[in-house]
Amino acid sequence: MALLETWRKLAYETEMDQKNASEFWGSYFNQEKAIYEQILANPDTVVKGTVKELAEKFGVEVLLMTGFLDGINDSLKTPNPIETMDENTEVSLDYDKEKLYYNMVGCKADWLYELPQWDNLLDEQTRKDLYKKQKLSGTVVKGKKIGRNDPCPCGSGKKYKQCCGKNA
Repeated sequence: MALLETWRKLAYETEMDQKNASEFWGSYFNQEKAIYEQILANPDTVVKGTVKELAEKFGVEVLLMTGFLDGINDSLKTPNPIETMDENTEVSLDYDKEKLYYNMVGCKADWLYELPQWDNLLDEQTRKDLYKKQKLSGTVVKGKKIGRNDPCPCGSGKKYKQCCGKNA
């Protein structure tokens, strides 16, 4: 079984009571935060190695590193082969700063996008713009409601109720 499949079964399919789930995810998020603190502190250094080497480098289990790689993969300049990787697969953490910040906001991971390391990576205005862009991306904007006696938007010249609004 591939590492990613094992990670996803453990993280998302294993039945856990509230206490165990809280402990599992709390531990994961703390370790994830520690990894991000390190890689964001040295933005000019591209972290590379096998999954096992990176797990050792950051002091986490291989399975947890797999979860981290799953989470960051959409923010990388070149995605890793996470679906098929094993612990000896070479991976890279060459991330796109703006994409990573945007995706962290999208995941509501405030413990990550509020890290002080971002101050040296993206200026405050860029972070505000990315935050706003991400929040607006999920907003549904409804068009103006067409009144029964308004001209039909199809351009026929008839009232809406006599044209396209007949069957509505």
